[in-house]
Amino acid sequence: MEGILSLAVMSLLCAFCVRWAAVRLRVPAPTRVAVVIVFVLVALAMWGQSMR
Repeated sequence: MEGILSLAVMSLLCAFCVRWAAVRLRVPAPTRVAVVIVFVLVALAMWGQSMR
């Protein structure tokens, strides 16, 4: 259960950082939901690779 919570917290932090960097670089910022979905998919794919 704590792994899911930490994944959620990390994805929200990642979304904040990506959007902040996009604003600072003056490029179009992706939506927060898009960043969270991509982060979760990448984290789960990396976890799946480590299970081998």
